[in-house]
Amino acid sequence: MNYRPLGKAGVKISEIGFGCMSLGKNSVAESVGLIQKAFDLGINYFDTADIYDTGNNEQLVGSALKSHRPKVVIATKVGNVIKSDGGKGFDWNPSKEHILKSVEGSLKRLQTDYIDLYQLHGGTIDDPIDETIEAFEILKQQGKILNYGISSIRPNVIKEYVKRSGIVSVMMQYSLLDRRPEEEITDLLYRNDISILARGALAQGILINKSAKDYAGLTADEVKAVKQKIQKMAGSNATEDIALGYLLVQPVVGSVVVGFRTAEQLQAALKTRPDEAMINTIKSRAPVSFYKEHR
Repeated sequence: MNYRPLGKAGVKISEIGFGCMSLGKNSVAESVGLIQKAFDLGINYFDTADIYDTGNNEQLVGSALKSHRPKVVIATKVGNVIKSDGGKGFDWNPSKEHILKSVEGSLKRLQTDYIDLYQLHGGTIDDPIDETIEAFEILKQQGKILNYGISSIRPNVIKEYVKRSGIVSVMMQYSLLDRRPEEEITDLLYRNDISILARGALAQGILINKSAKDYAGLTADEVKAVKQKIQKMAGSNATEDIALGYLLVQPVVGSVVVGFRTAEQLQAALKTRPDEAMINTIKSRAPVSFYKEHR
């Protein structure tokens, strides 16, 4: 396992991270076993959120990693609120009051007295951004979090946090089928020593075994054409290796966060070895689009 800096945080994280949201479909015993196996294989970055499985995901992660606590980097998120009336979706609350209150629940469920990386779970340009930043800075001063970041694909929001805050990371969708971050975000973050935590590397499975569909500003036909080019150039190499490898050659990427549900998926991802020459060839033939929405 290779380890990369988490922005300017002064800590290194595994280049393949564990996105724990996917564990909801497994039994508790299976999930704990998979987390333990990931740790044994060198993964030290584990990502969850306070809303995943209504808080049970944090509790699961905390229990599984309790004995390894000093050796792991635990990331969780705040800002989305489960609707009290049981309705679909979530309410959004990036207020200082909510963040300062919510961290206590996350700490309790994670069975820890500090969170390595506390992330705003979304955000819009109309949020009280300075108030949100103040909450994170207070938590840092209190020692309840060590660092903070945001989870967002909105360029305008990301730019404001780069300019006004001490974020060390941005979690965002990024893949060979979604190269929109390269248009205006990747260089900005790299210059400011802020890591991308890349999610969606396999583009919802489209890059490996799912049918082409409209995705990230590309039509289904465009997606199919890109996928065929990648498969043709990959040859005997697994498409998954190319998809993960593409992100691993990007210097701004701190970790590619993958949602594992089986030991086989875990083992396959950890075998990825980027073929930089092949990836550069594929890169030249995959389109870069612009964030027309999500500003």
